[in-house]
Amino acid sequence: MPSYSIGQAARLLGVSPETARRWADSGRLAMGREGPGNRAIDGVSLAAFAKERAAGMHPLPAGPALTSVRNAFAGIVTRVTLDDIAAQVEIQSGPHRIVSVVTRESVEELGIEVGVTVTARVKSTNVHIDLP
Repeated sequence: MPSYSIGQAARLLGVSPETARRWADSGRLAMGREGPGNRAIDGVSLAAFAKERAAGMHPLPAGPALTSVRNAFAGIVTRVTLDDIAAQVEIQSGPHRIVSVVTRESVEELGIEVGVTVTARVKSTNVHIDLP
């Protein structure tokens, strides 16, 4: 199971490392120890926190798009539903929830599971998932 440093978690949540550290210190964001004293946040807990936090966020007001055709959303996998051939992957990228349908084989080969960091690339009607 992947784990994340305070800095990595902060980037995925779209906040400063100090904010993520305060959340962890207050018990709002579950954190443990990895190795000799290194603080770490396990991926499943981070995914749940990201999803919960995004549910309480207000969407940004509509305005002109400042993105190119190759939109990229770095985020954390919050859910994976496997079928015989296809898989549905849910990603929380800041306040954005992205759902992609890909092959089961791709999910298994890439090791995509809840708590893993991915990037969803959106072009037209296709969403591609990359590992960092």
